[in-house]
Amino acid sequence: MTGLLDGQVVLVSGGTQGVGAGVARAAVRESATVAITGRRDELGAKVAADVGAFFVRADVADVAQAQASVAAVIAEFGRVDAVVNSAGLTDRGTLLDTTPELFDRHVAVNLRAPFFVMQAAVRDMLARRAPGSIVNIISSSELGGQSYLAPYVAAKAGLAGLTRNAAHAHRFDRIRINGLDIGWTATEGEDATQRAFHDADDTWLDQASARVPMGRLGQVDEIADFVVFLLSARSGVVTGSVIDWDQNVFGGLD
Repeated sequence: MTGLLDGQVVLVSGGTQGVGAGVARAAVRESATVAITGRRDELGAKVAADVGAFFVRADVADVAQAQASVAAVIAEFGRVDAVVNSAGLTDRGTLLDTTPELFDRHVAVNLRAPFFVMQAAVRDMLARRAPGSIVNIISSSELGGQSYLAPYVAAKAGLAGLTRNAAHAHRFDRIRINGLDIGWTATEGEDATQRAFHDADDTWLDQASARVPMGRLGQVDEIADFVVFLLSARSGVVTGSVIDWDQNVFGGLD
């Protein structure tokens, strides 16, 4: 792929680590002007310098900051052409032990944040009567998920529905909105999660890789390339799709 996003201004929410940082890097490689958001100034500045992106400090769990991040990109570059919502929270909780506070945090980051980032970006697109493209990073867990991810699954299932609803609402505005149900992925965030919640040691990734069909977890650069494809005109008229990006076949049983 070369120049797929040439001339596009792309905002990557949660772009300071993991899949978000990978998407930012891939978008820059494809000639986009990229802005990333994150909560930590030092990390954001470092990743932005490494990737060649513009950093906007924002905790997207706060609606005002989520909306302000879009406004900051428009103020800096005059518009926003594409958005990737990749900020996420994966803290564990079952149906029985999830507190209202944990549930609300999941909804704030995994559902409410992309809602209001999309709202602000689509308003800009409509005001300019310009087409646009949005990709929401969801999760294959939204299809049912693990018992210890109850509030996460609830929020991500909501995001899948929101993706389809927003795509339907704005298809005649030529604003394409799609989602990616990614599976188990090797990221620094996943490493921290495994250690914090599952008592994992330095061998966890090798053990996990041995348990999945392809012998390895999903890779950030592969997901990033696919996201760039979905953002770009090369993906054609596709909108309202929530695509399974995983090595398991959902609904398949042995």
